[in-house]
Amino acid sequence: MQDIRWRAFWLILSLTLICLIIWEVQGAELALLTFAVSITLYLFHHLYWLDKLIGWYKKPDLISMPIATGAWEDIFATIYHEQRRHNLSKVQLSAALERFRHAASALPDGVILLDDNNKIEWCNKPAEQQLGLLLKQDINKPIVYLVRNAEFIKYLEHHVDIEPIKLKSWIRLDITLEIQLVAFGSSQKLLICRDVSNQEKLEHMRRDFIANVSHELRTPLTVVGGFLETLSDMEGAVPENLRNYFEMMQEQTSRMRLLIEDLLALSQLESGATSPEETDLDVYALLNNILNESKSLSKGCHNITLDADQSLALIASNQELHSAFGNLVSNAVRYTPNGGTIAMKWEEQNQEAIFSVTDTGLGIEQHHLDRLTERFYRVDRSRSRGTGGTGLGLSIVKHIINRHQGRLEVTSEFGKGSTFKAVFPKSRIIHKQITMLQ
Repeated sequence: MQDIRWRAFWLILSLTLICLIIWEVQGAELALLTFAVSITLYLFHHLYWLDKLIGWYKKPDLISMPIATGAWEDIFATIYHEQRRHNLSKVQLSAALERFRHAASALPDGVILLDDNNKIEWCNKPAEQQLGLLLKQDINKPIVYLVRNAEFIKYLEHHVDIEPIKLKSWIRLDITLEIQLVAFGSSQKLLICRDVSNQEKLEHMRRDFIANVSHELRTPLTVVGGFLETLSDMEGAVPENLRNYFEMMQEQTSRMRLLIEDLLALSQLESGATSPEETDLDVYALLNNILNESKSLSKGCHNITLDADQSLALIASNQELHSAFGNLVSNAVRYTPNGGTIAMKWEEQNQEAIFSVTDTGLGIEQHHLDRLTERFYRVDRSRSRGTGGTGLGLSIVKHIINRHQGRLEVTSEFGKGSTFKAVFPKSRIIHKQITMLQ
C-alpha cells in the first residue's frame, strides 16, 4: 500500500510540473485544460478497475482475477496472495474437520456436537443408533425435540461438566446408556453417549453374589454364635483353661455378623431396589439421640458436643440418616484418642443443609482421602481392626447421602484431625418454627 501511495504522489507531482511548463510556454488556459483532462482520465481509470474489483468479488476466483495495470496491478497482486492464503487455510481447516469427523465416527461411543441452544450440529453413527437420531434429517434441530426422556432433558438443562447420568435406552430396553455433557469451544457442547450395559450386568452380578453369599453365611454364623454362647453360659461345659479361646471365638463371630449385616445393607443401597421411606425429619431430635449413643460408645473418654439449628429439618429417611450420621460420629469416637474433642454441627449455608463432624483425632493423609469410601479400604489396617470397624461404614454413608441427592465432603490434616460433612440440597430443606419443636 505504501508503494501505491508513493506512485500516486509522483504521478500527481509529474502532472503538476508538466502543466506548469505548459502554462509558461502556451498559457494558463491550455495548462488548466490539460490538468483537468488528465485528472478526469486518471479518475476514470480508477473507477474502471474499481468496478472490475467489485465484479470479481461477487464471484471470487483466482483463475478469473483481472490483470490490471499501474497501481491496480499491485492491489490485485496483494488480493491474489491473500486469497491464495485464505483458500489454503480453508483447505487445511476442512481437512482437519474431516479428520475429526472420521476419528469421531470410528469411536464406539456416541458423540453429538451441540450449539449453545442445544441444536444438533453433527453426530456420529453410534449416536444415531443409541439415541434414535438421523443426522441428515435432524441437523440443526433441538435435541430435546428428538430425545423425549424427562431425566435426559433435566440433565441437559443443568450446567455442563457435571456428573454423568445413566439411563435405560428408550430404543432397546436391555441397554443402559451413560450420558455426559462436556464444554467444547466458546459456546458449544459435546454430548458423549456410552453403552455401559455389560458393566451394569457385571456390577449387578457382583452385588447379587455378595448379597447371596452374605445371606447364606448369616444362618451358620447365627448357629455357631448361639452354640458358643450356650456353652459359655453352661456351668462346667467349658474348662477354665479354654474359656479365653471361647471368648475370642464369640468376639470374632460377632464381628462376622456385623460384617455380613453391613454387606447386606450396602448391597441393598447399591441396587436401589427399594426407595427410602421419606418423611419430614426432625434432624435436631435425631442428632440428640446420636449424641447420647456416641457418649455411651465413648464411655466418657471424649468431649462430644452438638451445635444444631432446631428450625432446620429435612425431607429424608429417618432410618437411613440415623445410620449415616451415626456412622460418621462413631468413626470419630473410634479414631480420636482419649481426651479428644468431637464436635457435631447442623446448619444451613449457601442454601444447603450441612451436618459436620469435626474431631481432634490422628487425621488422614491426603493421598488416602479419595479412597476413603471404597469398601474395605483402611488407612491404618492394624488400628482399624482394633477399633472393631467392618471397613464398610463410609461406603454405606456415601450411598445413603447420594440417595438423598447430597454429597460427602472430607477434609483432614494429618496429626490434627478431620472433618466429615454431609451436604444436602435446597430442595430437601424444611424450615420449622422452634416453638413446634419444643
